[in-house]
Amino acid sequence: MVTEQIAARGVRDPRVLLAMERVPRHRFVTEGEAHAAYADHPVPIGLGQTASQPYMVGYMIEALELPPDARVLEIGTGTGYQAAILAECGFDVYSIEIRPVLAERAAELLRELGYGNVRLRCGDGREGWPEAAPFDGIVVAAAPERIPEALLRQLGEAGRLVIPVGTESQELWRYGCTPAGFKGEQLMAVRFVPMSREGD
Repeated sequence: MVTEQIAARGVRDPRVLLAMERVPRHRFVTEGEAHAAYADHPVPIGLGQTASQPYMVGYMIEALELPPDARVLEIGTGTGYQAAILAECGFDVYSIEIRPVLAERAAELLRELGYGNVRLRCGDGREGWPEAAPFDGIVVAAAPERIPEALLRQLGEAGRLVIPVGTESQELWRYGCTPAGFKGEQLMAVRFVPMSREGD
């Protein structure tokens, strides 16, 4: 998977590639989907959610351009796969999942696999995690209609936000802080599940 799907398509960060070799992706999908765990596409994990395509996970983490020992906020824990990759890279990870069943499942699995550098909470990712801010990077695994302002405010001085945005048509954006304010750039067309709200 790492050689043919991720490195071959341009992901070069050695921390990310090594982390993706180490994390057992099949542990983060349902038993019925284990055969597709390492395939080059998203995998259903229940409740209308998916584990993101492995290439997209690697691409988005690399796009954050994180320093060593970075503090990272992930929105959309799912079953915890991307959080595990971030933790394996050595980052200090904060992750938010809106669906209690998925949050509990992810927390249990991450503990079982020894990822003690992941803090997980159940809540609305649009609000971020203000008491833990600022973050060096924020990565979002579900698409809102527009950029949540709270996430931009929680970026550190050199922090970056990587987020899919849109409804029918989605684009992956990277935002960073500049002396003139926040600057965004489009990275590629994507397809993510919509970002849910509490009560959905």
